[in-house]
Amino acid sequence: MSNVKSILLAGVGGQGAILISKILTKALVDAGYDVKQCEDHGMAQRGGSVTTQVRFGDKVYGPVFGKGQADIMIALEKMEAVRCASFMKPDGIVIINDYQQESSLTASGLAEYPEGCVEAMQAKFKTIAVKGEEIARGLGNAKCMNVVTFGAACDALGVEGIDWEQVIAEVVPEKHRELNIAALRAGREAAK
Repeated sequence: MSNVKSILLAGVGGQGAILISKILTKALVDAGYDVKQCEDHGMAQRGGSVTTQVRFGDKVYGPVFGKGQADIMIALEKMEAVRCASFMKPDGIVIINDYQQESSLTASGLAEYPEGCVEAMQAKFKTIAVKGEEIARGLGNAKCMNVVTFGAACDALGVEGIDWEQVIAEVVPEKHRELNIAALRAGREAAK
């Protein structure tokens, strides 16, 4: 089982973590990997945390992994990256959208949004930080920041021969395809 990779997607409800997991899972299955996926929506409808675990390799026996076992984290929001840091292997790679989304506690003034989330991740892990929301706004729609962040993660996944743009074309509704393909390209460029 040493060839199995574990990926954690972390975000907040409404950011599109589930879409990213669908793109990732379809691409890996089409490439011939055994893939298992598990989603945890929690309070997603209320802006709460959303995580997805994806495992792939020659033979995967289950979708769930524990703390200290993720090879890669794709975080769509920077506080969520810190919240999920305990799942990372010490030599893991974190791709993080340097974006702050207020929770109900921070928005109401009951708590303060923590400073230095990206820097905390950079101190512990190899980290690729992108300004996904800014890049997405530049493309005309901030909602595609999830695909920008995913684009930044594509090379870190270490899989060859996947046509990510084709997978997006197959998964994303036609009216959003062009934007999402542009978002993927922009994210890949931002990670360089």
